Parts: sequence; structure tokens; C-alpha cells
Amino acid sequence: MDKLPNYRTDFRSIRDEISPDEWRARVELAACYRLVDAYGMTDLTYNHITARVPGPGHHILINLYGLLYKEITASSLAKIDLDGNVIWKPDTDYYVNKAGYVIHGCIHRARPDVRAVIHTHTPAGMAVAAMQCGLLPISQTSIRFEGHLGYHDYEGPAVDLGEQARLVRDLGMHNAMILRSHGLLTCGPSIPEAFNTMYQLELACRTQVDAMAARTELVVPSKETLEKTAHLYQPGTRRPYGVLEWPAMLRLLEAEQKNSAFPPYWN
Repeated sequence: MDKLPNYRTDFRSIRDEISPDEWRARVELAACYRLVDAYGMTDLTYNHITARVPGPGHHILINLYGLLYKEITASSLAKIDLDGNVIWKPDTDYYVNKAGYVIHGCIHRARPDVRAVIHTHTPAGMAVAAMQCGLLPISQTSIRFEGHLGYHDYEGPAVDLGEQARLVRDLGMHNAMILRSHGLLTCGPSIPEAFNTMYQLELACRTQVDAMAARTELVVPSKETLEKTAHLYQPGTRRPYGVLEWPAMLRLLEAEQKNSAFPPYWN
């Protein structure tokens, strides 16, 4: 009789087996997965959020393929190198999806300033990714990306390592990118900042889809106003967006955990 696959999710805690820095990164990344779920940006068990492991090893943390975002925990995250080789993962038959490191690994390799990368398939994100016009500067939320957004043409499912150079080229030094006919991608120097950027990009896409559905003429501010507004929302101009908001996001998760059947993200 064939052995049944091991798809249990009662993962043991590895907190005492790794460095405090790696554990903090794991907890923060697991929280980010829960937040992406809480704000309606998941696609069944697909997509990935990755974070760089502190230290000289050039390793990143990534979800196991097959887990819901709302059941990701600090101890369930796999550790891989930038070529996708598994350094460590829980004792499970869940594995790391190749598309995860094809997209994420090349960005972590090319951008030492990036600590976290988020990729989503949302209805609004995919809708704007299918529009020739791309993201329009019609709301304050979308204007923050004016001149600070990359675009990458669709090449099929991200399993070809040859696509990595083009992904890096099209992202450039931006922290956000629209993957044509695919979805959205954001990154940042911290997990909170990458999450905030994704939240804002998603909100901008939802706003555009709603406004265009109204079938009325859209208002676009002047070039001078667009440039001024976009500048004021760049990291370092006023504050690093996402850092101030992060403790409130964690309080939200802690409150929701009280009525959840899923294990706490900090396990």
C-alpha cells in the first residue's frame, strides 16, 4: 500500500534551534502572510512572500507550497538559497514552488537593499495588469507610484530562469512593479515597508477598476502636481511608510487570533 502524503500542519516550534535574528524575521514574515490574507489579497495557496535571513548566508524564507496564508507560522517557513536549494524545511511533503524563487530569488540577489518581496494575484491587480494604460494617476494612492513603478511583460508561468534578468531589469530600483497579464509585485528594505507598498498598490488598482467601471471621464491632476505628490510619498521624504503602521497591524492579528482555529503566526 502506498504511503499517504504527510500534509499535517502541526509543525513543531524551532525557536530554540535558530538565531534570535532569524526567529524575528520568521515571526515578522509569518505576520505579513496573515495580513495579506486579512486584507483580501490571497489566491488559494498560490503566490509567495519572501524575506532575507539576517546574516552572511544569502538565504531567504518562503512559504511551503500548499499552505493557506492564514495558517503560515514562523516555524512552517522554509529556508532556501537564492538558487532555490532548500537549506531547511519542516518534516512535511509540502515543498517549495519553483516560481517562488524564480521571481523572488533574482530580486534578492540583484537588490541588496531589499529585505522582503511580495507577489500577489488579486482581481484588481490582474485587471490593471491587463490594461494597456497600466496604473493611471487618478487618485492620491495611485499618484504615489507615478514615475516609481516598473512593468514586466508576460512570458508565461515563471519557471524559466532566463526570465530573471528581465524581471530585475524591469523592476530597476523601483519598489513596485506590475507584471503584465499576471499580477502585482512589491519589495522594500523591511517587511512592514514592503507590505505597506503592496497595500497601497492594491488599493490604487481597486480604485482604478471602480472608477473605470463608472464609465465617466476621469480626472488627472497636472504634471506638476503629480511630480510633487509622488515625491512626497517616496521613502525618506517624510517617513518610511509601513513602519509606524506595523504595530497596529500586529494588534489586529492578535485580536483576530482570539477567535481563530489556526495556530498563532508567532508559533
